[in-house]
Amino acid sequence: MQMNDSQRIEATRQKVWEALNDPDVLKASIPGCEELVKHSDTEMEAKVKLKVGPVKATFGGKVTLNDLDPPNGYTIEGEGSGGVAGFARGGAKIRLEEDGPDATILNYEVDAKVGGKLAQLGARLIDSTSKRLAGEFFAAFAEQVAPTEPAEHATEEINAEAPEQKKGWLGGLFGGKKADPAAEEPAA
Repeated sequence: MQMNDSQRIEATRQKVWEALNDPDVLKASIPGCEELVKHSDTEMEAKVKLKVGPVKATFGGKVTLNDLDPPNGYTIEGEGSGGVAGFARGGAKIRLEEDGPDATILNYEVDAKVGGKLAQLGARLIDSTSKRLAGEFFAAFAEQVAPTEPAEHATEEINAEAPEQKKGWLGGLFGGKKADPAAEEPAA
């Protein structure tokens, strides 16, 4: 299976490079990742639980980073086994390009092979699952690197600053304005 694509991330190239080498960011971004241990600057070990069609398995594997060219990119190679489900091995070339002062284009070329029960599922299912997982990874990775403020949160902050404006048209229609606050409080 081969896959080539790119993703625009709203962060500087240096920040994206650092995130690509941060095990906590990667663990939070990889779908199904239960464990990611960095043994050195070029070696990691991962445990990932995945479901591909009817096959569910936990894959354990090693990842090696080669051809390091900070902050421009690297080659990542990995091999994992999912027991009776099969195995996966392959690599990806990652290239980072600046896209203005605060954005980066992450380009990747993936070449992977699967065997065992996974290989029996067929190329279409493997390809569609791989594309879905790549999409999930990049959405989570982009959110880790350059978090966006949810629209609801921004609205809550605006409303917290101006509570009188929260009543809306119904409050005005049905007498949303309070009478004299001193008249409502009992005398002490």
